[in-house]
Amino acid sequence: MGEYSKALSSYERSLEIRKIALPPNHPDLAASYNNTGLVYYNMGECSKALSSYERSFEILKLVLPPNHPDLATSYNNIGMVYDNMGEYSKALSSYERSLEIQKIALPPNHPSLATSCNNIGLAYYNMGEYSKALSSYERSLEIRKIVLPPNHPLFANCYNNIGLVYYNIDEYSKALQYYEKAQEIWKKSLPSNHPHIALVKTNIEDVKKKM
Repeated sequence: MGEYSKALSSYERSLEIRKIALPPNHPDLAASYNNTGLVYYNMGECSKALSSYERSFEILKLVLPPNHPDLATSYNNIGMVYDNMGEYSKALSSYERSLEIQKIALPPNHPSLATSCNNIGLAYYNMGEYSKALSSYERSLEIRKIVLPPNHPLFANCYNNIGLVYYNIDEYSKALQYYEKAQEIWKKSLPSNHPHIALVKTNIEDVKKKM
């Protein structure tokens, strides 16, 4: 519902009870810290989100095997916070660790692998390493083609991201091609007033000015 302060209050009350009732490294405590981290992240309080996510991760490291998927999720969450803070090399490191675990713990075309590849692509994109970004985005797209229906909105996300890379390396006709693919899917799968539709429309207008 987007009522983050109320969510935070409930999660923190839950955490207080668990601290009293459970051993200090119980997995439910990790879940509580993860939940508070998510709320802080959505509130834009990155340092508090990072602190909560790291506390969750510390507990999970003690109670789970080293390649458990929940550790991959933790690394991914920490990476997202670093991304929002503009600390892209730290974000990349967390995303890559997440992907390493997922490759061991999950089937080779699991959707979570596509998400990790996309996040790695985003970190590279923000660092200006466009060829590496493109490679990661394309790997994400390959996996999603296997596991998702053809007009799933996440395809459009991939196409738009790839378009942004091509735009930044001055390959405008390729950028336009991918933006138009994104637009086509989002128009079919999202409400007409969805911000993604306005975003890709702007991207198309921008690239056409360059051609």
